[in-house]
Amino acid sequence: MYESYYGLSANPFQLKPDPHFFFGSKGHKRAMSYLEYGLSQGDGFIVITGEIGAGKTTLVRSLFRKLASEKIIAAQITNTHLDSDDTLRMVVAAFGLPYEDVSKAALLTKLEQFLRQCEQQGKRALLVVDEAQNLSSRTVEELRMLSNFQSDDKPLLQTFLLGQPEFRNTLLSGDMQQLRQRVIATYHLGPMDAAETRAYIEHRLHTVGWRGAPSLSADAFATIHEYSGGIPRKINSLCDRLFLMGYLEEIHNFTATEVNAVIGDIQQEFVLPQPQAQIGAHAPANVAQTGQSADYAASLEKMDERLARMEYSVISVIELLKQVISVNCVKPPAQNETN
Repeated sequence: MYESYYGLSANPFQLKPDPHFFFGSKGHKRAMSYLEYGLSQGDGFIVITGEIGAGKTTLVRSLFRKLASEKIIAAQITNTHLDSDDTLRMVVAAFGLPYEDVSKAALLTKLEQFLRQCEQQGKRALLVVDEAQNLSSRTVEELRMLSNFQSDDKPLLQTFLLGQPEFRNTLLSGDMQQLRQRVIATYHLGPMDAAETRAYIEHRLHTVGWRGAPSLSADAFATIHEYSGGIPRKINSLCDRLFLMGYLEEIHNFTATEVNAVIGDIQQEFVLPQPQAQIGAHAPANVAQTGQSADYAASLEKMDERLARMEYSVISVIELLKQVISVNCVKPPAQNETN
């Protein structure tokens, strides 16, 4: 909605992972190096962990863009709330093999035949398992067993495991010793610092044609980092709402004031509404007790003003749509009647 208003070619803060927007922070560059190292070794497991929204999936999809498709056949599974047998079916399906109404033994046979065929063609098979923290110990062991498919000198399948920090607890459990022995590299993807957060936002904006308008002040960037903690997904969510508000209220210069207003709106959305009786009984008393009645009234007035401006913007859009529809509507020619 706000893209055309600000002259952007696409939404710079979409939530879905998109390698087109990949930003190489210090942490993301190092994680990418570990993945590339793992590929060069062609052996074992690579484990990448990070908080929710840290950019693990975007990292891997960016890696996929670099891979020579004629040399590496990559498959990815993201649904990990499954038992070991169903996970095996997901792996087989991810490589494009038939999996319905097939026994486990037949699935393993089909997968091994496929992997050996890849080797004969000079290709390598790579399996990426996202959301690995949801895997049970039994399912992780099933994945480890797939690494037993070997040629004369190397395994036929290499696996990347991506998960939230709690996946490390699974790896450190007593029954995971055999898997740990096959992990050749592991890295935890942490949050970005304040400078990287600003560079990340500007990178995404430049990717879609941003030329400095709208502008964001230094305190706006600082407030965004403080709220998001340097987590890419939280940054995207906040900035998307910020630019939407800017479009509705015709803002071209964002400061900490606008950012805090959006943060307040977001936080308010996740507060359970109080019963009307409680609001009438407690709200005025609380305001009076804290001596903030003037601030309370001012905030209500400001909210009314924002709502009025938003309403005006929405009405303007509706009127514009009506004009477009009226111009494009062409009355069909009358048909000749026959008696």
